[in-house]
Formats: sequence, C-alpha cells, structure tokens
Amino acid sequence: MFYRDTWAEINLSKITGNIQTVRKLSGKDLFAVIKANGYGCGDVVLAKTAMAAGASYLAVSSLDEALHLRHAGIDHPILVLEYMNPAALPVAKAHHITATASSSYWVEEALAADTEGLKVHIKVDTGMNRIGFTDFSEIGAALDALTAKGLEVEGIYTHFACSDDPNNTFCQRQLARFESILAKLGRNFRWIHCANTDAAVHFHENISNAVRCGIGMLGVSSYDMGLAPVLALYSRIVHVKQVPKGQTIGYGATYETPEDEWIATIPIGYADGWLRRHQGRCCVVDGQECQFVGRICMDQAMIRLPRYY
Repeated sequence: MFYRDTWAEINLSKITGNIQTVRKLSGKDLFAVIKANGYGCGDVVLAKTAMAAGASYLAVSSLDEALHLRHAGIDHPILVLEYMNPAALPVAKAHHITATASSSYWVEEALAADTEGLKVHIKVDTGMNRIGFTDFSEIGAALDALTAKGLEVEGIYTHFACSDDPNNTFCQRQLARFESILAKLGRNFRWIHCANTDAAVHFHENISNAVRCGIGMLGVSSYDMGLAPVLALYSRIVHVKQVPKGQTIGYGATYETPEDEWIATIPIGYADGWLRRHQGRCCVVDGQECQFVGRICMDQAMIRLPRYY
C-alpha cells in the first residue's frame, strides 16, 4: 500500500501492442531491452509482459540486473549488453545468463575463468565507439579461442549510433562494415542483431534475424510508427492559496506574480525525476493546462491555477 499522492500508471496492454507492432514492422524476432529497472517502469513486470508478447530474448545492462530477473523467477534467455567483469562470469554461467565479448582482453580473462558452456554474443564496434571489437583479425581470434575453450558463441551484434536520422547515412556506413565482417568470418550465428526500435522499422537490412526494442516498448520513438504511450503520471493538489500581486514563488524567487493568483502545491519534485527545467512547462488540471511557476523543489512543485478549485 502506498500513501503518497503522486503515482504513475502503466498500461501493460499497450506495451504488448507496441511489441507486436515492432515485430510486425521489422519482420524479425525481438530482444526486449529491460535496462534501468525497465526504464523506470519495473523490470520484472516489463519482462513478463514482453515474454508474453513474444519476445525471444531479454537484454539488460549489467549482471546485477540479470540476476534480479532470475531471482524473480524469470527463466527466459537474458543477454547482458555491457561489459561484465570476467571474474563474475562463473556466476553468469550458473544462472544461464549470456555475456557480451567486447575485446581481446576480455576474452583472455574469460578463458582463465570457469566459463565452459557459457553463452556469449560478440559485440562489434562499427562506429559507436563505446565498447566492442574493431579489428577483424581480433574477432576471428576471439571466436576461435572461445569456441576451443567450450564457450557457446551463439550471437554477434553491433549498435547503430544515428538510427534517429531519417537520412540513415551513418547507419549505412555502419551496416556496410558489419556486413563486411560477417562475410569475412563466414560463420553461422544463432542470433545476429544490430537495430534498436528506430532502425528496426525505418532502416531495413537483411543480415540480421532479430531487433532490440527498449523504449519503443513504452511508445517512444523518433518516428511516427503507431506506437502508443504507456505511461501516465499523476499527482494530487495538496495545498492551494491565493498569492497577492508582486509576491515570489519558490527558491531563488524566480517567479513573481503579475497579479493576484491562485497557486497550488503538488507533491512531486526533482527527486522523482521531475527536474527543475520543467519550470514554465504545464500539467493538466481538470482539463486545463496549468503552468509550473517557481523552481521545482526536491519533492514539491507549484502550479498556477486559472481559478480556485
């Protein structure tokens, strides 16, 4: 039971619809990216919803996130997309969690640990310059070494840096490099994936068999593709007063009433992620837009009402 007068509502049926939309538009299997506590919407419930909607794989940013899902009873395949400390790989292996191989150093350390049977996806850096192999010879050597030690290299992937660009020129260069590497390797992989939500539906290629969908599940995309917003944020007015003309509101006295105004306080602030930059923006009260006035506080904010409620 929660007693605070601020809450978020998440529509799970719309999440299901968004996943099905991305799967249909891309024509490929879907990896549901459940990073950062499911983008703040709850990792376990988002994972279960994605699985029920047909996601073939789950993906997270860390071993801790993967273990949280495992401890919650999620037995679906899980890929850790980011660097995983090689010393922790036996833990990943014990919980059937897939690791990302991103460098020759990582492979060397992984081979020194108890990793036989561990599933691995190779990360290829084609222009994001974050993590991943850049040299073809190193990728080939890593594949040989991992396979010889008994690790299962079931996937290979890259990540587009500019999938929100409708011209897709940067994506084209990255794809060409990825295609070249795959052709030189001449190996079969169970999973090949490179597209996030935007690229999945606006940058079509024929070399992958899966797409990664993260915030797209929540209805967020750079393009209008028929995704539905799933999150609504609510707060109740807890205090109302009439403030005379010429009075200031909040820290720093950044707002001065130009006339007598009704000012309401609601229990939400920057500690909740409602950041100070939202000053001057609006929320909806009884169907009317009401502006945030004065600086957003840590756990409270003030809005200007058109009348007394």
